[in-house]
Amino acid sequence: MMRVGSWIKRTAVVVIALGVTPFVKANISVEGHYQGKNLIVQSPVNEDGFGYCVSRVTVNGQPSSATLQTSAFLIDMAEFNIALGDEVLVVVEHEEGCKPKLLNPEVLLPKSTFSLEQISCSPEGHLTWKTTGESGKLAYQVEQFKWNKWVVIGEVEGTGDNGKSSYEFNVSPHSGENKIRVSQTDNSGKKRTSDEVTFVCDACPEPHIETSDEGVVFENNGKQVKTKYEVFDAYGNVVKRGMNSVIIFNNLKKGVYHVNYDNKYERFINE
Repeated sequence: MMRVGSWIKRTAVVVIALGVTPFVKANISVEGHYQGKNLIVQSPVNEDGFGYCVSRVTVNGQPSSATLQTSAFLIDMAEFNIALGDEVLVVVEHEEGCKPKLLNPEVLLPKSTFSLEQISCSPEGHLTWKTTGESGKLAYQVEQFKWNKWVVIGEVEGTGDNGKSSYEFNVSPHSGENKIRVSQTDNSGKKRTSDEVTFVCDACPEPHIETSDEGVVFENNGKQVKTKYEVFDAYGNVVKRGMNSVIIFNNLKKGVYHVNYDNKYERFINE
């Protein structure tokens, strides 16, 4: 996922054209995907006090018709015939000794606009889903409901295509009923989630906690069973996480710990 802070680039360029005296300029650039909104540029006065900082603006290599001799101006993206979701590179050339500012570069960040066409998951944990209407590349987070909450178990990069897109992910099922969904969070901070898909893993053994001298063991019918787990201390800090049949506790401080495993959670006292 792109971050706004990583978009702004400052480099020195030498502009040499037929009939123009060479001189040093600088530029800032921003790239992303067109989301139907325009960019606003703040342009201070030149270092010598005559005129304004910005001298030229291009969008995907095409010059903008924006009025540049002003303290702030709008880059009208509609004049470049760019489709929603298309890649965009905006370059703002300016004089040395002054610094223009892009006031809203986040408008080129992709939004979560997907429509879910289908989602399913096999009893073995093979998750597939199909979407349409994406307007930019955003990661899908795969979430599994366990331990009385939705837990992110993986991530799949979105294609950003407006047409049909297909995805797949292998889930590690827990015993009993499993609930899975996918979600996206864009620059607005709002999460959009898909419908849930539910399946039952009859082949997944249901583990139970047994204590040992070193910690706890996950067993089913007297046999050790590997399961995903998280261990929290009394303050809610994660102190251990993994997938195994044993959790070693003798390297932890004495006290109360909470153990999430399979689709269960229990309290354990390390004495």
